[in-house]
Amino acid sequence: MTKPYVIIGGGVAAVHAAKAIRDRDDAAEIIILGEENHLPYNRIKLTKGLFTDLHSEKVLIKKEKWYLANRITVHTGARAVSIHPDLRQVEMEDGSTWEYGKLLLCMGARNRALPVPGAGLPGVHSIREMKDADTLKSSLASGSLVAVIGGGVQGLETAWALCEAGYDVTVIEAAPRLMARQLDRYSSERLQSELERSGVTVRLHSGVAAIEGTGSVQGIRLEDGSLIPCDHAVYSIGIQPNTSIVKDTDIEVRNGIVVNDRLETSVAGIYAAGDVAELDGHVEGLWGGALEQGRTVGFNMAAGDPEVYVKAVPLTLFNAFGISLFSIGTVDEDRCDLMLSGEQNGVYTAIFIKGNTIVGAISWEGAAASLVYKEAIERRIGLEGIALAGMDAVSVIDEVKSRLSGKTCSA
Repeated sequence: MTKPYVIIGGGVAAVHAAKAIRDRDDAAEIIILGEENHLPYNRIKLTKGLFTDLHSEKVLIKKEKWYLANRITVHTGARAVSIHPDLRQVEMEDGSTWEYGKLLLCMGARNRALPVPGAGLPGVHSIREMKDADTLKSSLASGSLVAVIGGGVQGLETAWALCEAGYDVTVIEAAPRLMARQLDRYSSERLQSELERSGVTVRLHSGVAAIEGTGSVQGIRLEDGSLIPCDHAVYSIGIQPNTSIVKDTDIEVRNGIVVNDRLETSVAGIYAAGDVAELDGHVEGLWGGALEQGRTVGFNMAAGDPEVYVKAVPLTLFNAFGISLFSIGTVDEDRCDLMLSGEQNGVYTAIFIKGNTIVGAISWEGAAASLVYKEAIERRIGLEGIALAGMDAVSVIDEVKSRLSGKTCSA
């Protein structure tokens, strides 16, 4: 009897891998081993929709009936602790084992720990799993002061959810501006103004020295010696891939589990995808990338002719504080030849150009508008014939849209 496909992990990469396997192999047994006590769910909702009903079917990636219809077995509350490639076995926490024909590692990542004294005090939170969100919400009281450590996307989404729920929020960021990896200076400053207009206090250039309190959190001591009073601290300072399961194997690990361009590890028949996978020295750590890696790796596990994974153009969508913006591709001015910006009807746009093509963009247009930028970047639409000197981003994008649609316009 053919051994099953076994997938360790219950995130978006796991689900889309299982779907891709089933699309190409109608007969095989597919098993997903998920550590949490829930069907795989949309982890983004934990911050974007913190105060919604996170236990409703609306947060699930696929509903239970989908797994039943596709004959995909999901075991929840099933923690794998080690793998034995020589035996083709996965060992579980309860001592049981699963045999596999091909194995996919999708354990994801954990939030990077806050490396300061007091980080273990009651009232310090980091949201990665459903139980983390539940714990935070149940511990809040009317009038609670909440400090959010980290001015990236997840931190700001959490700050917005708390602000909307009526809590007094302070955002603490060590960098000189908010969302520095995704936004240019103008957008960061405008974003900060919107936070402050909503009643959120923003502290930039503010490294955390310690979390202080007797029995529970009472404040955050900054590196400049000042104290931010708070009853709760929520931190979001990056991720660390969950690689412990392969520590006693021949599978290569650096920051994440190293994979080739077919998403296979250094051990034949074992693959990795999502936040645990490292390709070309990089762990993507993005929802869209995990989804596409899952689709590709599932195809490769089931198909005779493997497909090369092509990294998607990184896309960040931000919807909070009444703002809808996106950042796509390379948005570091120092890595580009030219940056152009402009504003039309109150909508700010910046584009980043290298080698006479657009390699990145930031726009306050909203998610739907990102599609044309994504297509232009992926198709490497050239800017030949456009007199870039003196033009703004909006004018250039109008010409690019014409080129994408096959029309021609004079430069």
